[in-house]
Amino acid sequence: MSQILFHASHEQFKPSELLEYAVLAQRAGFDGIHSSDHFQPWNERQGESGHSFSWLGAAMQATTLPFGLICAPGPRHHPAMVAQAAATLSELFPGRFWLSLGSGEAINEQITGQHWPSKALRNERLLESFNIIRELLEGKTVTYQGHVCVNEARLYTLPSSRPPLYGAALTEETAYWMGSWAEGMLTVNHPLEKLRQVIKQFRDGGGLGKPIYVKVQLSYSRDESKAYSGALDQWRTNVLDGAMLAELWKPEQFDAISAFVGPDEMKRSVNISSHSSQHAEWLKAYLSLGVDGLILHNVNRDQHTFIEDFGRFVLPEIRKF
Repeated sequence: MSQILFHASHEQFKPSELLEYAVLAQRAGFDGIHSSDHFQPWNERQGESGHSFSWLGAAMQATTLPFGLICAPGPRHHPAMVAQAAATLSELFPGRFWLSLGSGEAINEQITGQHWPSKALRNERLLESFNIIRELLEGKTVTYQGHVCVNEARLYTLPSSRPPLYGAALTEETAYWMGSWAEGMLTVNHPLEKLRQVIKQFRDGGGLGKPIYVKVQLSYSRDESKAYSGALDQWRTNVLDGAMLAELWKPEQFDAISAFVGPDEMKRSVNISSHSSQHAEWLKAYLSLGVDGLILHNVNRDQHTFIEDFGRFVLPEIRKF
C-alpha cells in the first residue's frame, strides 16, 4: 500500500510549530513526514527558514514515523556533512530516515557567495555528491577532487543499515538521467499526463522497481475562497517555470515576478478545493500511476484543519483505492 506523508514546510512555519504538526499528523493517521530544507523562504509572507537537520532530531524523537528530507549537497551542505548528519539520524532512529538529493536553487545555495553554476554543472555536482555520501555511509574512506572535494573523509559513527538515497527530479530529462543511479525518485505533482511521462522516463532510464514519491501541492480549507486566497498568498511565487525560479536568489525577486499570477496559473500547480472528496479523487489519480508514496503539502497556513479533515475523510477514502 502506498504511503501518505505530511510535508513539513520550513520556509513557512517555525520549527516549534512544525514539531506540533508532525505529532498531530501521526495521530491523524499519516504514514510519515517529509521535510523541506531552506536557508531563505520563497517570499516574505512565508517568513521562516529553520534548520532542517536540527529539527529532524527533535521531530523523530517526538514521533515514531519514518521521515524523508530533500536537500541539495554542495557548498551550503557539503556532502561529507550531509552524510554525517544522515548517519547520525539513522543511528538514532534505525530504519526511519530517507534522503532525497537535488541540484538546488539559488535562493538557498547562493548565500555562500560562490558562483551559481549552470544546471548541467549542478547535475554533475549532484552525482559526485551522491557517490561521496553513499560511500561515506558505507564506511569507506573517501578522497575526491571535482566540483566538490573530500580529503580522506571517514564516518566513525555509522547506522546499522544505510538510509536510502533518492534523487529529486522535476523534468523528464532529469528523471531519465537519475534512473540509472538514484535509489528512488522524488518529484512533484504535474498535470497527470506530464507526471506519467516523468515517472515513465525514470523507469526507462533504469529506475524500474525503485521507489517513487510525489509531492502534492494542495490548498484545503472548509471555505472555497480561503482555499484559493491562502494558496495565492503563500505559494504564488512557486507556480512559474522551475528552471527560471532556480536562478533567483532573493525573496523579493520571487515576489516581483509573481505579482500578476492569477487563478489559471495557481490551479495548474496547486490542487485547490474546499471539498475533501475532490482532494481524494485527485490523490487517487496520482496513486493510479503506481507510485509508492504521496507527500501532501497544504500550502496555505491552516495546517490544523488540513490535518484534522484529511485524517478523518481523505486518508480513509484513498486507502480503499
